[in-house]
Amino acid sequence: MNRKVKTGISDGFFCTFRVMKNKYLHKPLDILVSDMEHWHERPLIYQFFEIVQIMEGEGTRIVNENRFPYSKGSIFLFTPLDCRGFESTTNTRYCSIRFSEVFLEQYKTRHEKEKVIEWLKQLEAIFTHHNRFEQVLIKEERDCNMIASLIENMIIEYTNKPSYFDENLQHLVILVLNIISRNVNPQQIISDTTRDEPLINKILVYLHQHIHCPRNLRIKHLAEQFNLSANYIGEYFKNLTGNSLHCYLTQYKMNIVEQRLIYSEYSIGQIADDLGFSDESHLSRQFKKHKGMTAAAFRKQFKN
Repeated sequence: MNRKVKTGISDGFFCTFRVMKNKYLHKPLDILVSDMEHWHERPLIYQFFEIVQIMEGEGTRIVNENRFPYSKGSIFLFTPLDCRGFESTTNTRYCSIRFSEVFLEQYKTRHEKEKVIEWLKQLEAIFTHHNRFEQVLIKEERDCNMIASLIENMIIEYTNKPSYFDENLQHLVILVLNIISRNVNPQQIISDTTRDEPLINKILVYLHQHIHCPRNLRIKHLAEQFNLSANYIGEYFKNLTGNSLHCYLTQYKMNIVEQRLIYSEYSIGQIADDLGFSDESHLSRQFKKHKGMTAAAFRKQFKN
């Protein structure tokens, strides 16, 4: 019993990124069970991780301008930057598990948090590079059954919210990702990286993977990394995405800051340090431009 898991960034992604709207997750985790008839959105670029299980029905899943058939039992894993949508041919019911980096960081010590972030980056790299050109197959029936069971338990925990449900959900999500990951052939990743891919794809993935390291996001470093002129890389990025490099990075960081202010126990100073701001005041000034209030005021508003 092979189950298909589709992920990744396609060759046509740069066109999609330029014309599609972005969709953000406003809480660390959201689980939705819905009928496809309620899907009215055009394909969007989602700035979060998503696991989708098809519970009933058949149709086509649109991924970065590529089209993949789906049927009952199909499982999809998407990373941030993927543009995805649905076209159903029969009545379709699905479960969508959406989560951010912040979700996997909660209730962790500093050391554990660093391990989780590193693991998440490795996972994103695996799926981004592996499945731009082919599907991941869950070959073992026991793995298919285990994933289905874990997702069923996630829905129950999220709906009923018993004691320790939030911690249980963390563990369940990680278990699903681990099972999917062990079905990926690491050697295939190496061969996939030799294939042609639009440069903008590589730049976007690189920015996400190094958002915590300011020196790797400097124009000079990016220009050297991607063999472009320092005077040209900003123009190139804006032409293909519609946003300046600076605005894109600021917006992406502010989305991370916003989620951590609401859902994590990190101090504003810790958040600033982790995301490469010079100090807490620098973060608050940037955040005020973004939200119209300081980071402290924003956190207080939600705590109240």
